[in-house]
Amino acid sequence: MAGARMRRVDEAMRAVLSEAISTQLLDPRVGFVTVTAVKTSPDLRHARVYVSVLGTEEEQEASLEGLRCAHGYLQGCVAAGLRLKHTPTLGFHYDESVDHGMRITALVAELDRGGTEHP
Repeated sequence: MAGARMRRVDEAMRAVLSEAISTQLLDPRVGFVTVTAVKTSPDLRHARVYVSVLGTEEEQEASLEGLRCAHGYLQGCVAAGLRLKHTPTLGFHYDESVDHGMRITALVAELDRGGTEHP
């Protein structure tokens, strides 16, 4: 039962953060950011927020830095949007699974074309 509750908390936090980042965050460093997942510690003290950023590596780093600077504001959005005993401290991390998925898709497409070169 605790696992199901944590999944609901993680998903609710993902929804609140996605909405806040896309509509309320005005930091020009933050580009096109998608919150892909949230993993909250069992005691609700910390939350790892995984994001995907569209753009170059420099734009990705700038967006992550903007999110890290806005963590207090975003934490307030979570506190206002959810009823939790503790509002977790947010940590933002780049989600590399999107890059891995794109690389696998490119490799499969290359195999389908009959090529042996790797991108």
